[in-house]
Amino acid sequence: MTGLDRNQTPKTRPVDHKRTALVASLDIGTSKIACMIARLKPSPPSEALRGRSHAVELIGYSQIQSRGVKAGAVVDLAECEQAVRQAVALAERMAKVRVESVLLSVSGGRLQGQLVEAAADIRGGAVSAEDVTRVTSTGMRHATGEGRTVLHALPVGYALDGVKGIRDPRGMVARQFGVDMQVVTVDATVARNLMLVVERCHLNVEAMAASPYVAGLSVLTDDEADLGAAVVEMGAGSTTIATYSGGRFVHASGFALGGQHVTMDLARGVGACIADAERIKTLYGTVLTGGSDARELMSVPTAGEEHDTPQIVSRATIANIVRHRAEEIFEMVRDRLADSPFAAEPRARVVLSGGASQLTGTVELATRILNRPVRIGRPLGFGRLPNEAKSASFAVPAGLLVYPQYAHLEHVEPRHTRQLKTGTDGYFGKVGRWLREGF
Repeated sequence: MTGLDRNQTPKTRPVDHKRTALVASLDIGTSKIACMIARLKPSPPSEALRGRSHAVELIGYSQIQSRGVKAGAVVDLAECEQAVRQAVALAERMAKVRVESVLLSVSGGRLQGQLVEAAADIRGGAVSAEDVTRVTSTGMRHATGEGRTVLHALPVGYALDGVKGIRDPRGMVARQFGVDMQVVTVDATVARNLMLVVERCHLNVEAMAASPYVAGLSVLTDDEADLGAAVVEMGAGSTTIATYSGGRFVHASGFALGGQHVTMDLARGVGACIADAERIKTLYGTVLTGGSDARELMSVPTAGEEHDTPQIVSRATIANIVRHRAEEIFEMVRDRLADSPFAAEPRARVVLSGGASQLTGTVELATRILNRPVRIGRPLGFGRLPNEAKSASFAVPAGLLVYPQYAHLEHVEPRHTRQLKTGTDGYFGKVGRWLREGF
């Protein structure tokens, strides 16, 4: 058993091009838990989404208020477990199927992507599949720091004797073989506890994937991914970023600021309770100030005593509070993008997803701060999505349903070294059932 820092989270088997599959996704967020169940049906690729081999037909979904989660990490197992059970049961009831395993998103735990180069001498003259696995595993292990685990290891390109740009090195002759790869890691504790919650609901974790990566799979067209794009997934407790270049996912990062911080600022700024602040944000939240409605006054119930007189607040006051926090978030996004391959892509655009991207005026604000074209991303290429699931806040659970079609791009550790265990004396030790690693 290797140390946890040597590990990779569960990976799904690539979906068969010719077969229909049933998949379920689970997005355990800070403010909401979403579960979606779909049939993946083999279909010819469309113009905009050439990479997809299957059409996604949604048959059941749910969205409920999250409990026991903060900044994308589980902080209360029992609370979170109850909420997950409820979300899955609702989606199952609608789909009229029972779910055995789920695809799970990860947005907390300081997502970090890095480009890693690894190389080794070739013993037999020609590059074998084993050479590819061996070198990729070595590179992956070097990228995994203490207490971190690998979510994605995606080879970006190969090199033979220092010559880069090799697409498929197998069978080719060289003295030295190298791989450039993108390795996305996350705090192992965060990944483990998300898995633990799901396992306590008697469900298997089929695979885990970084939220901004799967959001990109659902909201980007192939052209955008080819020309370069950054997907900024704006959740309640965290903001995560995936950068695409040349059609590939090349970088990831994130920080623990999101829509919930806007709500807390409002609650403090206008002296309202959190539920009222959330309602004000949803109804009147805008980052645009000025205009005649800014002078409009509204009454806000005061937090605390029932009989206190409500306060009178102007719409401009609310907009200012919201704008300050939104500016801070986009300035952090700008700094993260400056440190990623995105900076070198002059034509690349930014696509916003997640619930917090839906505040009025975010596109204009983001365009100004990031100095790039910006649009709001919604799930693309889904058959018969109900209206509420068409929004940017469903980009992650919808993207998880697309993810199995892209699983073949990832490196998977050989089975005998891959076990993300949750401790032998815990719940699993008693029932003698380990997290299913590989299949």
